[in-house]
Amino acid sequence: MIRTLISLALAAALTAPALAQESAKAKAAKAKAAAEQADKTKAAAKDAKGKAKADAKAAEPKAAEAKADETKGKGKGKGAAAAAPGGGKPLLVATFGDWGAYTSQGAKGKICYALAQPKERQPASLKRDAGYVFISTRPGEGVRGEISIMMGFPLKEGASGGTAEVGASSFALVAKGENAWVKNAAEESQLADAMRKGAKLVVKAPSAKGNQSTDTYSLSGLGQALDRVQKDCQ
Repeated sequence: MIRTLISLALAAALTAPALAQESAKAKAAKAKAAAEQADKTKAAAKDAKGKAKADAKAAEPKAAEAKADETKGKGKGKGAAAAAPGGGKPLLVATFGDWGAYTSQGAKGKICYALAQPKERQPASLKRDAGYVFISTRPGEGVRGEISIMMGFPLKEGASGGTAEVGASSFALVAKGENAWVKNAAEESQLADAMRKGAKLVVKAPSAKGNQSTDTYSLSGLGQALDRVQKDCQ
């Protein structure tokens, strides 16, 4: 009996270190596994963040394109055709001075136009979208040399007091939405000729709130741009 107890005591004394060592190894393995899992979780979170950032960056051009389409679509009827000629993607054909010559494809055929942005906008403190002047030719619709102006903010309907001025010549404008055109269609060619010969175009138009706004365009290169438009859309 005594021998049995001694044997058990010796066995316990001998196995205790081994069990302790195994327990320590188990704890170390468990800690290592936990650390590896934490690293995996951290890596996954980093990948997810990177993917989200990449997706957001990839979406930026689409968002900008959607915004541009929205801006172009604000005009109705005649304004929509001027703001986004034919609804097709514009192609810059050539640049002449401060004007560009573009083409696009519409439902009724090829469309060509000269385009420029204002060099100066007053009042400078007024918040608004970009402004443009288009002179477009749409052979499929029987339209040539149509002058369209985008002010970048809602205009007073009819634009009483709105004018397009080149030197001493002044032409009354009519407005709808954010767009304006020569009020008397018979004077459109006269304005185009004056712009070919002039140095600058000054567009004045009242906003829907009654505030007067002035956009000034350089006419440098316009004649060449219009010649290219005529050549591309004969």
